[in-house]
Amino acid sequence: MKFLKRLLFVLLAIIALALIVALFVKKEFSISREIVINKPVSEVFGYVRYIKNQDHYSVWNQLDPSMKKMFTGTDGTPGFIYAWDGNKNAGKGAQEIKNIIENQKIDIELRFEEPMQVTNMTTISTEAVATDKTKVTWSMYGTSAYPFNLLNLCMDAMVGKDLQKNLENLKAVLEK
Repeated sequence: MKFLKRLLFVLLAIIALALIVALFVKKEFSISREIVINKPVSEVFGYVRYIKNQDHYSVWNQLDPSMKKMFTGTDGTPGFIYAWDGNKNAGKGAQEIKNIIENQKIDIELRFEEPMQVTNMTTISTEAVATDKTKVTWSMYGTSAYPFNLLNLCMDAMVGKDLQKNLENLKAVLEK
């Protein structure tokens, strides 16, 4: 019985400490990764502007090969919505193209419904670094409410590796 009381006290202390730390952690987060692809900017942007193409390079789209996908609007244009409903790994949510600047960037609102409700923004930008070389930057940013902002301390490590893998897969697809 004495052991259980100590264990309970330790658990409560850990939870209290985490809640106190969360008071001092920024609520905003920003993650970004980049890669250079050996193709002209018009070809690279012409591919990434279509959200359906993410099935070929996004690790998140490959979490559940049998997930349900719903599309609204015209892919590659503002207002297009790609919604999914997958297994516990893929979750449920939607991406909506909010803005496109031709050969420069595409802004996408990312709405998760499951496993938790969160809305973030992603931007995929392209920049010509030579006639046949394009720098692609994939960024994700958003705000986390207290106490979930505590996760912002490890968000770069958790999501950054996926962004990098997405870019590596994109490079492989386009340079084939």
